[in-house]
Amino acid sequence: MSARDEKPVSEVPTLLWAALAIALAAQVTLHSLSKPESRRAADLPPAPSTAALRLASFDERPAASRLAMVYVQAFDLGGENELPYQKLDYARLAQWLQLALDLDPRSEYPLFLASRVYAEVPDPVRMRAMLEFVYAAFLRDPDRRWPALAQASLVAKHRLHDLPLALRYAEAIDHDVSAPDVPGWARQMKVFILEDMNELQAAKVLLGGLLASGHIRDPAEAAFLKQRLEELEAKTKGEVGDAPKRRPLD
Repeated sequence: MSARDEKPVSEVPTLLWAALAIALAAQVTLHSLSKPESRRAADLPPAPSTAALRLASFDERPAASRLAMVYVQAFDLGGENELPYQKLDYARLAQWLQLALDLDPRSEYPLFLASRVYAEVPDPVRMRAMLEFVYAAFLRDPDRRWPALAQASLVAKHRLHDLPLALRYAEAIDHDVSAPDVPGWARQMKVFILEDMNELQAAKVLLGGLLASGHIRDPAEAAFLKQRLEELEAKTKGEVGDAPKRRPLD
């Protein structure tokens, strides 16, 4: 290539400069994490401001969001935890996750990490904090963020064994999500949680209303739900049949 074919630095696209800056920042960050003996996960620093990270990334917000998540994940991997994420400061962790969402509200990754990684620690206090973070984020964009709340409901049910909390999240999905492409199983979660809570009459009413609404268009799914409704009706009749009968007045 001759000198006349070369372009001046001023003509290099801004996006390329941003990519170079982000790559360099990631390299510096990972290098700073290369000494696990001097770093503990509990030392996770407060998240920087959104404006500061936007400036550092030349306003390439999605890239800055990904960089923030790379930093947080690499931070814990460079720490001294015997169990991953066990000692992270979850208040600061929530700040970093919120920063990533603020930079790229359409990204699913921060809430994926929150509901499927950070909510899986064997610590009920940390689990509940992360589930509530997911719930608050869901309320700001229900149609896009319902999958994370559905996972949060499953974690509450199967890991925390907190059925009222699982029901609260499932009810929020059914009440607040208006997107037409939400699958039936997501809207049916609260029915089955009510059944687990032995709230059979309420589960039966909800399931009957769901079938009558006409939203179930898949014949196989409709047949399955009708079968479950019949099973619920049988259970409620069984409860009535098993109830102690009053003796007639003498």
